[in-house]
Amino acid sequence: MSAQPAANSSTRPALLDRLGLPRPLVWGFVGLLLFMVGDGVESGYIAPFLASNGAGNETHAAIIITAYGLIVTLGSWLAGALSDIWGPRRVMLLGLAIWVVFEVLFLAIAVPSQNYTLILITYAIRGFGYPLFAYGFLVWILAGSPANRLGSAVGWFYFAFTGGLPTLGSLMASGTEPIIGEYMTLWVSLLMVIPGGVVCLVGIRKAKGGDRLAAPGVTARQSIISSVSIAVKVPRVGLGALIRVVNTAPQFGFLVFLPTVFATDLGFGTAGWLQLIFTLGFANIFANLFFGVLSDRLGWHRTLRWFGCIGSAVSCLCFYFVPQMAGSQYWVAVACAAFYGVTLAGFTPISVLMSLMAPGQKGNAVALLNLGAGAATFVGPLIVALFLGLIGPGGVTMIFAALYVAAGVAVRWLRVPEGAEADKSAAPASQLIQA
Repeated sequence: MSAQPAANSSTRPALLDRLGLPRPLVWGFVGLLLFMVGDGVESGYIAPFLASNGAGNETHAAIIITAYGLIVTLGSWLAGALSDIWGPRRVMLLGLAIWVVFEVLFLAIAVPSQNYTLILITYAIRGFGYPLFAYGFLVWILAGSPANRLGSAVGWFYFAFTGGLPTLGSLMASGTEPIIGEYMTLWVSLLMVIPGGVVCLVGIRKAKGGDRLAAPGVTARQSIISSVSIAVKVPRVGLGALIRVVNTAPQFGFLVFLPTVFATDLGFGTAGWLQLIFTLGFANIFANLFFGVLSDRLGWHRTLRWFGCIGSAVSCLCFYFVPQMAGSQYWVAVACAAFYGVTLAGFTPISVLMSLMAPGQKGNAVALLNLGAGAATFVGPLIVALFLGLIGPGGVTMIFAALYVAAGVAVRWLRVPEGAEADKSAAPASQLIQA
């Protein structure tokens, strides 16, 4: 009777190893998925909801969402810098607390009062919540995972992150909104965020990498300043941040002009365009996991250069030009959207490389990486605003493809110090980085 459990216990770790999951952090991925599902519940309808519940019109709703986006960008940057000083555990706990407190204030006080200023403040400040929680966990993963599993671990992180926001979050909202309405559906998000945060923090409480990562004597102010100055002191880290900007800047740029192209010019309608976006995101979720595992075997640089950068250059051209040639063949547009979503996931190894390129400053390096991710939300639409009227959507698409090619060339300079790559087989990332 006692032999069977032993067999099960030995089989389970082997399965986790094959999947590339760091065993001490497994519950963290589960909790992150639940947390991001809750955060993503609102993603499909928050703009019209705000316009009808206190903002007054679409312009004011857009201002609220823009303020929220700026705070998310700031929180994404601070998550890495503060993780170095406070430790990822405390940063994640702070993110969970901010999310819950300001969501309750937003739903219980601001929205019922129809007070625009109060809605703006509470919703925007809540924007600190998910990046502190999620990207704090990313730093924990990079600090506590074995070096030969870093790519797989980061792939699982983005699998859980994008699986919740917006994919499963929007799917949940589509089921609850017709039954209980938009307002009550927002309350449902708390039923996912709180358990997700608890499962994550309790489940990985004993895992390595959750405590202070910076050297003794380094203050929060010094860490925050270093998270910016590191781009100058360690130029390859600054270059890595620029490559992260290129990763998703075209994606955000496409969202400006492709809705008109696909919905109106090609006649697929708004519903058809939204289905293409879902296809892109769905393909990206599983591709993040695939490329995470592949990068540990093929190499982080090769995966990033050929599948991420060069692959995205090809797929973004296909995404725009191939449906134009195919005309009303919707399945062609679906295939191109999926292709682009898959190649975007080829950038997964950039998180690993950023954490290893700056010995002793992984939190600051990840902070700069997150800043690059936030900057992409502005750079993509800015390129469209500057060039769409001059060279049209096809010309803008070619600019995006050229950026991807340039990023692929730049990958050669993302060198990891020899001490950081000395042992990829067993040592945790924190030991490699601090060697």
